[in-house]
Amino acid sequence: MRIRHVLRRLRQSPVFTLASILTLALGIGANAAIFSVINGILLKPLPYADPDRLIAVDHRAPGVDIASAGMSPFLYFTYREQSRTLQDIGMWQEDGVSVTGLAEPEKVAAIDVTAPLLPLLGVQPAAGRLFSAHDDAPGSPQTAIITYGYWQRRFGSSPGVIGRRILMDGKAREIIGVLPAGFRFLDEKAEIFLPMQQDRAKTFLGNFSYQSIARLKPGVTLTQAEADLARLVPIAISAFPPFPGGTAAMFTAARISPAIRPLKQQLVGDIGKVLWVLMGTLAIVLLIACANVANLLLVRTEARHHELAIRIALGAGWGQIARGLILESLTLAAAGGALGLALAQGAIRLLAVLAPANLPRRDEIAIDSHVLLFTFAVSLLTALLFGAAPILRYASPHLASALRAGGRSLSQSRQRQRVRNALVVVQVGLALLLLIGSGLMIRTFQALRNVSPGFTHAEQLQTVRIDIPSAQVADPEQVIRTDQAILDRIAAIPGVLSAACTTRLPMDAGGWHDPIYAQDRVYSQSELPPLRTYKFATPGLPRAMGNPLLAGRDFTWTDLYEKRPVAIVSENLARELWHDPAAAIGKRIRGVFQSSDWREVVGVIGDEREDGVDKKAPTIVLWPALMAHFNDDKFFVARDVSFVIRTPRAGTASLMDDVRRAVWSVNANLPLAQVRTVEELYRKSLARTSFALVMLAIAGGMALLLGVIGIYGVISYSVAQRTREIGIRVALGSSPAEVTRLFVLHGLRLAAIGAACGLAAAFACTRVMASLLFGIGPLDPLTFAGVPVALMLAAALASYLPALRTASVDPIEALRAE
Repeated sequence: MRIRHVLRRLRQSPVFTLASILTLALGIGANAAIFSVINGILLKPLPYADPDRLIAVDHRAPGVDIASAGMSPFLYFTYREQSRTLQDIGMWQEDGVSVTGLAEPEKVAAIDVTAPLLPLLGVQPAAGRLFSAHDDAPGSPQTAIITYGYWQRRFGSSPGVIGRRILMDGKAREIIGVLPAGFRFLDEKAEIFLPMQQDRAKTFLGNFSYQSIARLKPGVTLTQAEADLARLVPIAISAFPPFPGGTAAMFTAARISPAIRPLKQQLVGDIGKVLWVLMGTLAIVLLIACANVANLLLVRTEARHHELAIRIALGAGWGQIARGLILESLTLAAAGGALGLALAQGAIRLLAVLAPANLPRRDEIAIDSHVLLFTFAVSLLTALLFGAAPILRYASPHLASALRAGGRSLSQSRQRQRVRNALVVVQVGLALLLLIGSGLMIRTFQALRNVSPGFTHAEQLQTVRIDIPSAQVADPEQVIRTDQAILDRIAAIPGVLSAACTTRLPMDAGGWHDPIYAQDRVYSQSELPPLRTYKFATPGLPRAMGNPLLAGRDFTWTDLYEKRPVAIVSENLARELWHDPAAAIGKRIRGVFQSSDWREVVGVIGDEREDGVDKKAPTIVLWPALMAHFNDDKFFVARDVSFVIRTPRAGTASLMDDVRRAVWSVNANLPLAQVRTVEELYRKSLARTSFALVMLAIAGGMALLLGVIGIYGVISYSVAQRTREIGIRVALGSSPAEVTRLFVLHGLRLAAIGAACGLAAAFACTRVMASLLFGIGPLDPLTFAGVPVALMLAAALASYLPALRTASVDPIEALRAE
């Protein structure tokens, strides 16, 4: 019965009801949406058997300033054979294979794994079997496992796929298993798994090119496991030979130690910092929404004070009044929560577009039972928050007598005005806090955009990756001739300005990192030089990328075919070793293996932000794509390369049609993969910052809108309540402008107090954003000066519009109405 009365009262005030529900829906919906992201990424367990015992095994090497080195086979074998705390351990590496013979040539993402990896995740195949120790043994027949999606896409879910042999990189491999439909390996998009077939007898110290997952024995802690593996590191160093030209002392001096983290933490990374900051900002938006609705409720309840006084006179106690008010608040909150949940569903779809492409566990973000429970709890909490103000004001025992008395003096009391003013101050302060956060992200984004990435006109750089497997083209020189023939045909495409090949694109993941030795420097037996980024290229790469050649020259095709011992280095490497780019020309360097030829530095190129514009430019060595006596290879050739094509047509389907024809006119069995522009890679490097910027900007905009509405509402209500006073002022000679100024100043005072409180909160809170900022500090003066000014201008406008009504007040009519 009481619910029907509440609903009837709400229907009688449609503007109030709609405004309250929409305000709450925005706040609750935003919080439900971001919680669904946090739940899917940070809170849900990984979809593997007993996921809490799964760990990622990484290594640090403080002696050579490496925080994350990865896993090496010599450590993997030692850990698997001698660990006391690991139930099992597996090693893996990203890969890609060219699949031919099924239809059009296709480059398929793959994962190389050791045999224990999939079983320790608790995977059961949908068909066939997993890898055995025999599959993983060197020299064993070539096998493969495919994902359920690839099985459907390429083989139509045919049960006959088990035992079928298909060509991968020109070699026949037998498909022995199909993974289950719901299985996904971390966040990798691999469709094929291959056995790694590591040869323990040929393993040497070094080669940290892999990643590793292990399962702890029951009851073992991370600390115990890390101590156990740390015990095994020196044992492993003494058990395996160093690489040719290296020494065991180098690895001892590097102070290698295990760095163990829960697998979920390894997968999620530091995105949690961004998400919790966003959760905090949207919680503030919800508080502002609650303050706004509380103000609306105060005004509405104040208009009902005669009704409440009659109910008290008829015997209603203050408890009954309180129950009626809280029931009204709960009804509004329930409606706002239901609508907010619908808005959250739409917001999740929007987040799928706005969120960074590398956001982990994106597929697990959804409205589930945990999100529903969270939304219910938030709705209940908001009802208590915004419903508290009218209850405390009108339903406490000592106010029952005041309500019974009624009267104009009560309706115009300073106490009620102070409550509404306080709520507006809270809204303005919280809005300023969020706007400063948004301002800091805008300034960060501007700083990132002003950083030179080391290349020009990224939107004109089209890239496509092509792998020429040895089974197709065995001769290393013929690989380069194929690349050159493709480049010649691409160069003839209308609109193409230049083209070249490289093994690594800027701001792309992965790459080859190894030390180099300079012939004019002396190294101790235990010294391992710093890691450098290795890139292998054909002639024309600096021109294609728009990277300036600061000294010397580019490679020539003659350099490659005659296998001349040459190299190009980045400016920062030249300055580090020889203090000046020009001084680097003619110096000689070699790779980490002592058997490598010394190579003359013939050019110095500008620095490139290989790891993102927010990261320091790495020191780079550019090697020819074809060499003799490089590391332990008699002949080295880069088979898997990206073609970089500079053209105004970059990113168009017509260009890629022309490129495909150019490639297949040289070799029809070469699939094209990773078709993208450098602009896409550049934007990806800014993705986390732009995501945080957009989300904070949305939160700040909502907060500003709600804060301005709060000021507008208070001034508007104040004008309506003080009509008699305005009439008296005008009758006594005050001009409309003076009266208008009175109310505008009132609004500005509220905004100024709120801004002062918001600034104090921002000084204390913005430090938590320090890890998200670049090029500015958390107390950036421009942001802290500009945002309050903008907020005060908005407050002035919000106060001026309702205050304009004072100019139309007729003093005689106002006094007669009273």
